[in-house]
Amino acid sequence: MIRAIVTDIEGTTSDIQFVHQVLFPYARQHLAAYVRENYTDENVAAALNVVRAESAAPQATLEELITTLTNYIDEDRKSPGLKALQGMIWRAGYVEGQFTGHLYPDVLPAFARWQQQGIGLYVYSSGSVAAQKLLFGYSDEGDLTSLFSGYFDTGVGAKREAQSYRNIAEKIGLAPASLLFLSDIHQELDAAADAGWHTVQLIRGAADNASRHHQVNDFSQIKPESI
Repeated sequence: MIRAIVTDIEGTTSDIQFVHQVLFPYARQHLAAYVRENYTDENVAAALNVVRAESAAPQATLEELITTLTNYIDEDRKSPGLKALQGMIWRAGYVEGQFTGHLYPDVLPAFARWQQQGIGLYVYSSGSVAAQKLLFGYSDEGDLTSLFSGYFDTGVGAKREAQSYRNIAEKIGLAPASLLFLSDIHQELDAAADAGWHTVQLIRGAADNASRHHQVNDFSQIKPESI
C-alpha cells in the first residue's frame, strides 16, 4: 500500500522549459544588479562567502564574484552559493508578479485526490528546497505549499543514487515499499527502485524505450491504490 508519494518537478509536474526559458534567464539578467544592491544583506553576504569558498578566492571583490557567478550560470555549475542567490532573485520575481510557477493542469487534481486518500505528498528536486517552495507557493494554481508534508533537494544525495532514496525514506519514516517516486528521468527511477521504492515515469512526449518503469502521460493515469 502506497502511503506517501514523492514527486520530481522539472518535466514531471512542470514543463522543464519554464525553468530553462523563464527562471534561469531571469536570474542571469538580474544577478549583477541584485548582488550590487543587496550585498550587505545577511543572506546575500552569506551566499557570496560560499562562492568565495567554492572558487578558492577568499578575497574576491564584489565584481569578481559577479563574474564568477555569471560563469557558473554559463557552465550550468551546481553551485550552492549560486543556487541560494538564484532563489532570492526568483523570490523577488514571484512576489512582484513577473511570472508564476508552471504546473501541468493534470497535477493539482491528482494531488488533491491523493491528499484526500490520506497519502502524504513530498517533493524531491535538484533545485533547492527554497526554489521548490517558491514554484509551488506562486504556482499557476495559487499557493499549493499546504499540500506537501516535506521537501528534499540534493542535500539528501544525488538523484541518480539509490542511497538518496534510502535517506528520504528514513527521513519520512516509512518503509521503501510504501513509497512511490514520480519522475520523467528513468535513471532517477532506477535509483529509487534499487532502494526498494515503487516508481512511475511521467512521459510528456515520446515514450522512453530505454526505461523499465511504468510510463504514463499525465497524473490522472497514476493510481496509487492499485500499486
